[in-house]
Amino acid sequence: MATQSAPQPPPARPAKSGRDRTHYLYLAVIAAVLVGIAVGFAAPGVAVELKPLGTGFVNLIKMMISPIIFCTIVLGVGSVRKAAKVGAVGGLALGYFLVMSTVALAIGLVVGNILEPGSGLHLTESLRHAGEAQAKGASESTSDFLLGIIPTTMVSAFTGGQVLQTLLVALLAGFALQALGTAGEPVLRGIAHIQKLVFRILSMIMWAAPVGAFGAMAAVVGATGVDALKSLAVIMIGFYITCLLFVIVVLGTLLRLVAGVNIFALLKYLGREFLLILSTSSSESALPRLIAKMEHLGVSRPVVGITVPTGYSFNLDGTAIYLTMSSLFVAEAMGQPLSVSQQISLLLFMIVASKGAAGVTGAGLATLAGGLQSHRPELVDGVGLIVGIDRFMSEARALTNFAGNAVATILIGTWTKEIDGARCREVLGGRMPFDESSLAGDDGHGAVPERKEPAGV
Repeated sequence: MATQSAPQPPPARPAKSGRDRTHYLYLAVIAAVLVGIAVGFAAPGVAVELKPLGTGFVNLIKMMISPIIFCTIVLGVGSVRKAAKVGAVGGLALGYFLVMSTVALAIGLVVGNILEPGSGLHLTESLRHAGEAQAKGASESTSDFLLGIIPTTMVSAFTGGQVLQTLLVALLAGFALQALGTAGEPVLRGIAHIQKLVFRILSMIMWAAPVGAFGAMAAVVGATGVDALKSLAVIMIGFYITCLLFVIVVLGTLLRLVAGVNIFALLKYLGREFLLILSTSSSESALPRLIAKMEHLGVSRPVVGITVPTGYSFNLDGTAIYLTMSSLFVAEAMGQPLSVSQQISLLLFMIVASKGAAGVTGAGLATLAGGLQSHRPELVDGVGLIVGIDRFMSEARALTNFAGNAVATILIGTWTKEIDGARCREVLGGRMPFDESSLAGDDGHGAVPERKEPAGV
């Protein structure tokens, strides 16, 4: 458990009170969310027009994801001599993601059958058209999905906004630098400097978080209101409770048994990231911080660089629960409940469909519509019933997906003996706090590690 792995990020310095002003930023985010809710209730017409503020902030974060993933993976893979070790980490991660997605989908089916949340609802003509709109272009074949991983050019991987395309190019670059050996180290040092620049830009963007949180929350409250939520409260509450139980019971038990880590300590450590996700309804907004915090926790850079970006496309536990619960909800509301055999068939279909969710804007809702269109097209119209509350459910999806990827990173690090257990306990115990200035590159974050193998590998 306590096997020291390399490369490890340098120990973080305790944050200096004169420099660490980020706690003011997150207090401002909380205040902005509350003000946004108030504006949404008081002036819904004005509030809806504020949506571009939230969209703009999330787009700024998404702008930084490709360069961050590229630098992280290239530095991680390029600094390890044995390519087989990278392949082992990736294979183990994909196997784990497949198993946990299946478990999450199954849990969604069980809870959906118990609650039967769609009974008594009626589909209006406007909602029927909303469902049709979501289904258009949402479905894609497996071959289209696989071919979509290959970018048109190496440069287009950074401009297309596709995480898997960036992942592919970064892995190729990392393996190429491995093959170059010492001749590739100047390139690694150059990429390390670029990573510092990227994190500095990210730290500047983060100060716009309160504005983005205000705009996003005001718009959704103004557009939805309270009355529209009452008839759909059952599935919302059931979904939130299911996600919470999944994180605490399923992921928490697995984390305790495998890594000896308390799930509540991990959730507390990632508290600022959860607040950011809650205010923006996007787990992508916290991806760069998750990479930095997992490295600080003691997980080796190769494991973090491979597991976190891959998990954002393949380890969508919250989305999996949402897909099956919402499918049952729509079927009940349409008066066409699914039989046990149909539910099992849908479960198998959604295991595949959920893997493409991260590549679709409005991932959960569009994937649900696309899945139903391919599997049970007569139910697609009912997707409109979900539209009104999808924004609120997307927050639970994003939070659960984020927690699942954090847990997965620790588990993969433990199984591959690429985690410093002693450091992990120190960090989660609060004795080695995360230095916020590391995101700006002030402490050498991203420095090229020595090319050496961890003990026991």
